[in-house]
Amino acid sequence: MAVEGGAKCVKYLLFFFNFIFWLCGLALIVLGILVYIAFRNTAVIKGSFGPAIFIIVVGVIIFFIAFLGCCGACNENHCMVTTFAVFLSLIIICEIAVAIVGYVFRGKLSAVLDQNFKDAIAGYNTSEDLKKAIDDLQKELKCCGANSSDDWVNFNASRNSVPDSCCKNETRNCGIGAIHDGNKIYINGCQSTVEKLLNRSMLWIAVGALVIAFIQITGIVLACILTRAIRSGYEVM
Repeated sequence: MAVEGGAKCVKYLLFFFNFIFWLCGLALIVLGILVYIAFRNTAVIKGSFGPAIFIIVVGVIIFFIAFLGCCGACNENHCMVTTFAVFLSLIIICEIAVAIVGYVFRGKLSAVLDQNFKDAIAGYNTSEDLKKAIDDLQKELKCCGANSSDDWVNFNASRNSVPDSCCKNETRNCGIGAIHDGNKIYINGCQSTVEKLLNRSMLWIAVGALVIAFIQITGIVLACILTRAIRSGYEVM
């Protein structure tokens, strides 16, 4: 028995909100890819790809759950709509947990970056992966070292040289003896730039999460109303 009256309006509203929710899932996938590309430049930081991968996974889950909600609303399927509401509730709980962890981590970001940069610089001459990551980072962000070029004081025995990736015009051995030569190399460190990049990415994630959370709560309310209407229809039959 098809729902009528106000319940029918709720049915179409639920379909509409699920379509918006489906678009949000798609947007999260795109955002995750963009964040992944942005974080690729900070690969020197351990686990820097984690947030991007998490966003993509959440986007995929939302994408399919929204599809389930759309199908349930169109077919007036009690089981599908109920399952949709349950999954949506679980996602909101997970999002709250992640938001708490993110807020706690935000205060420790500077210390984490500082330690990871120290480890990366210390391992520059012994690890090809770290060397490539730091060189790519310094060239991309036009910076040198963590806080300044002085961080490379132990780069070699002369204690006055930096990697060639610090040079404004990179050529072979251009960093030799140039640790304080502002005309030849970038003096400013990379850490503050990376921190700003990560904070900006986290801000966009937070804004996106708030928008999606509003849609999720609306979807849950509409799903509960439609589920009740469908059940009432079955009882009448």
